[in-house]
Amino acid sequence: QVQLVESGGGLVQAGGSLRLSCAASGRTFTAYAVAWFRQAPGKEREFVTSINQSGGSTYYTDSVTGRFTISRDDAKNTVYLQLNSLKPEDTAVYYCAADQALFADTRRPYHWGYWGQGTQVTVSS
Repeated sequence: QVQLVESGGGLVQAGGSLRLSCAASGRTFTAYAVAWFRQAPGKEREFVTSINQSGGSTYYTDSVTGRFTISRDDAKNTVYLQLNSLKPEDTAVYYCAADQALFADTRRPYHWGYWGQGTQVTVSS
């Protein structure tokens, strides 16, 4: 089992940047693919990005490609999400998720076995 804790959210103006962190504890983190999802008020949770176990493959939803970057530092058991050129429509609670058994490019949230508690990102116009 793995426990996930997100941090780094906050309030930022449009065009600004944030870096989110997803810190893992428990079993060997290198065995897990990791994804970020987000959920805005009144909307379904949606896939943002993911990274495979080796860190060699990353996947992004179209709306964030070129603006967001996922990376992992297995020595620190942490996955990062760099958010640049933020837009008001990026406002949401951001969740990290992990799973050992998934192909990293799995975009339905119910497939992912472990979740953090979420961190709020608010982008003002």
